[in-house]
Amino acid sequence: MSAVEADSTIESLLREARLPRREAEILLQGVLRCDRARLIAHAEQSVDSAKALAARVWFSRRLAGEPIAHILGVREFYGLALQVTADVLIPRPETELLVELALGRAGPGARVLELGTGSGAVAVALWSKRPDLKITASDISEEALEIARRNADAHGADIDFVRSNWFEAIGPEPFDLIASNPPYVAEGDPHLKQGDLRFEPRLALLGGGDGLACLRAVAAQARYHLRPGGRLLLEHGCDQGERCVALVREIGYAEVADSRDLAGLPRVCAGVWRG
Repeated sequence: MSAVEADSTIESLLREARLPRREAEILLQGVLRCDRARLIAHAEQSVDSAKALAARVWFSRRLAGEPIAHILGVREFYGLALQVTADVLIPRPETELLVELALGRAGPGARVLELGTGSGAVAVALWSKRPDLKITASDISEEALEIARRNADAHGADIDFVRSNWFEAIGPEPFDLIASNPPYVAEGDPHLKQGDLRFEPRLALLGGGDGLACLRAVAAQARYHLRPGGRLLLEHGCDQGERCVALVREIGYAEVADSRDLAGLPRVCAGVWRG
């Protein structure tokens, strides 16, 4: 055993990490399976060599740019711990607005469809607050659906998962609400070469040349799967609010409005299909 390994403490590992302090703390919490309070209260506590090595491996992965959610294998969303892998988009806090709006618009026992469920974050969050909802969640990726099923099972959520390219495998019975966080990053967007996006599946990110291709497709097809008075909710990019509202109105939805996330940015477009 080297002297470094023998003398490793919580504080020395955090200093050694060469990461922003909070990131290093989150990763070390994962290795030690403890909360932040323990790191602070027991900063000089020794860390055994195996765990110190594991922490250094994780620090190195993060220094190489790998998302913290992929390293930990989990991400919190709407108060739920969800399994995350490189096969799914990492759930973002701004998407919690989609959940809030859906909860406010879905009546008792409503039939809800979530398109492009990925990790299942939105569907599982909806069920966690409203187990009366009859939720169907779809994705084109079988790998993503496997993660979504695991997350649903972990939280006891009764959700019908369907492999489908948007509406292709969705049955004819109409829904009361359709929600989606589809791919909306424009091809060639420089952000694709930055941060966590470098490690996430392009299938879950790319929305065509202008980023609106999937938003158009979902909005156009959803009207044939909504009952009269049914509601559509679409998450979009922070610079796409006006364009998303315009395309939803053009298709023929009523009461079209856009909502802002906690950062004050345009985030979710809503409309009602009158039939």
